Amino acid sequence: MANETPVDFRNVSISFGDRRVLSDISFEVRDGETLMLLGVTGSGKSVILKLVAGLLKPDSGEIFISGKDLVPLTEEQMNPLRKAMGIVFQEGALFDSLSVYENVAYPLREAGQRDEEEIEQAVRQVLSFVEMEDSIGKMPAELSGGMRRRVSVARAIINHPSIMLYDSPAAGLDPITANTINTLIAKLRDTQRVSSMLVTQRIQEAFILSTYIFSAQTQALVPVERDGGGGAPLTRFMVLRDAGILFLGSREELLRARDPYLRRFIS
Repeated sequence: MANETPVDFRNVSISFGDRRVLSDISFEVRDGETLMLLGVTGSGKSVILKLVAGLLKPDSGEIFISGKDLVPLTEEQMNPLRKAMGIVFQEGALFDSLSVYENVAYPLREAGQRDEEEIEQAVRQVLSFVEMEDSIGKMPAELSGGMRRRVSVARAIINHPSIMLYDSPAAGLDPITANTINTLIAKLRDTQRVSSMLVTQRIQEAFILSTYIFSAQTQALVPVERDGGGGAPLTRFMVLRDAGILFLGSREELLRARDPYLRRFIS
């Protein structure tokens, strides 16, 4: 019987044509954990997120989301599981013809919500969470890249997901804006206790998110040792290579690893 962990991959394989992308991989994401997906371009990081979201089906294996195997499910049967997920793509993926308000409200309307007062209240709440309420009436073309990314986070969390999927959310942004996005990710992690999977090409970004915590007092990231709270966030690192999992473990275990490829990867 499947356990109730948020995400559980069991012997999952997938190929595109004659190219093997993932070969018989198994791992799980625990409740409240953030799993950092690392590896070179083409190693399968984004493919894993698409498998979790049911956007791709594996060639073999099982993928359990909160105890439910999604592999045999139809698109219609996937809908309840997808409502429990928030997805943030690198591009932001906003509808250019819709205002910020309508973009963020879109998942509620898709779910059948019709009460405009409740929709507006929910939209304003999540836009306030990402500090974008002042832009509620703007169009995506009027926003900077970082602002678009924050709106996409607001849209992703409006249904109060228990699982967040991030595909290079800070890629292509300047360091200050990237830090704003990472602070937002930590804020959601530390205040809502969601389980997360985060694809990144930046090892330092992953290290920061594993050693800093969101401070409600300063509204910023602070080192864990200065927080005085419950310690470091529950975080693990998974490095993909040659269609498999080369490493899965904590930051400390990754830093201690003697594998030559891992040493080059984290240097």
